[in-house]
Amino acid sequence: MLPRPGPASLRLTLAVAAGIIVISLAAMVAQYRLTERSLTARQIELLQSDMDAFAALYEQRRIPALRQAMEFRAGTDPFEAIFLLQDKAGEKLAGNIETWPEGLPALASDDFSITGLRQFNVILGETLTSYQGVTRMLPGGFPLLVARGTGEVDRTLADLRQMIWVVAAFMVLAALAAGWVVARLVLRRIERLNGLADRVAAGDLAARLPGPRSHDEFGALEGHVHQMLDRIETLNRATHRLSDSIAHELRTPLNRMMQKLQNLKGQDAEIAAIQSEMRGTIRIFDSLLDISSAEAQSGSAAGVVPVDLSQCAAEVFELYEPLGEDKGLNMSIHIDPGLWVLGDRNLIAQLLSNLLDNAIKFTPEGESVTLSLTEGPDRHLLSVTDTGPGLPAEIRDEAFERFVRAERDRTTKGHGLGLALVQAIATRHGARLRLLPVEKGFAVETAWPKLAPPAAAAPGPESPA
Repeated sequence: MLPRPGPASLRLTLAVAAGIIVISLAAMVAQYRLTERSLTARQIELLQSDMDAFAALYEQRRIPALRQAMEFRAGTDPFEAIFLLQDKAGEKLAGNIETWPEGLPALASDDFSITGLRQFNVILGETLTSYQGVTRMLPGGFPLLVARGTGEVDRTLADLRQMIWVVAAFMVLAALAAGWVVARLVLRRIERLNGLADRVAAGDLAARLPGPRSHDEFGALEGHVHQMLDRIETLNRATHRLSDSIAHELRTPLNRMMQKLQNLKGQDAEIAAIQSEMRGTIRIFDSLLDISSAEAQSGSAAGVVPVDLSQCAAEVFELYEPLGEDKGLNMSIHIDPGLWVLGDRNLIAQLLSNLLDNAIKFTPEGESVTLSLTEGPDRHLLSVTDTGPGLPAEIRDEAFERFVRAERDRTTKGHGLGLALVQAIATRHGARLRLLPVEKGFAVETAWPKLAPPAAAAPGPESPA
């Protein structure tokens, strides 16, 4: 299974949540600004109304009428509005406060508009209260103060801000929950496709997504993937049938010709040469059939059982060790005991045989061949390494293709099918095959899916020295 980008769900959740939060906060901020402007406009309207009323009285009878009107409104709650009219000496003539606020100059004018609107504070009892109002120095030296308290507006806005914070906190939680739900719905659909891709990557071309497909973009994507796999599977089957047919049809007449050659007398050397060539050709067809069979069973669970890979590798190495030593090679092995895989023991042994046979065949006398099996973090790592001439750089990318051989190896016995069969067997077992970088020689590694040892399994073999 390919590694998953773990933070994807978190990123999608946060993206959806952030979108909801930003939109919600923008709406609440806009509502706050509208409310603030509305309350402020209402305050100004009330203040203008007061000034208009005082202006009408002042136009009629000047200071006496203005003083009478203020005495009439002296009972107004000073936290709501304040009014004050003083004489030339600064003594109170009328109003609902006693003294002029400190540091508040009076504008010399008989204009009763709200031009020069000011913000100031007044201490009433022990409470500092904010006001918005106008001051005038009327003709004759009479100071006039008319103002509206902003306390109610400030409290309303403060309550609104508190409510916004509460709603914002709730929206964050709700957005995260909504984002998580949306992310899971989307990623669950993606996981279906990822699961299918994992099965196909493991070689199961017949894998399909179960259940009905939805009528949306994901359903259309699943349908396209299924159509693509159907086409690939059809072409793959046709290729396998063609390979099998060619191998079977040609191997049969070659065997008949071999039998007829055995009955011929005379020219024994020529007959023996022809028989050798024909046996080599038959071996090619046998290898092709083995490769086709392994590829056809890729991803299938049929015929696979728990296999002690450590024991299997040790036994195959034991068979090839004398061949390498007879050639003058230094044969070495390192195996971690008790490493199990799920597979076909015969095919695994064939894979090991091909790798060791290739290493011994192409490694000159005095060099070394090493078989290693270790337990990796998520897979068992099996490698065969030699210090021979290695693989030319121009064919490294094609090393596991059929009939690929270096020009220098054309005179060496073989047909270039060994690594192709190794590739087919590895794919059959869901193992990953790769060439390892080495300074000298050739190294190939297969990474096998781990399997827990069976409960009754005996301890694996010790690593030979």
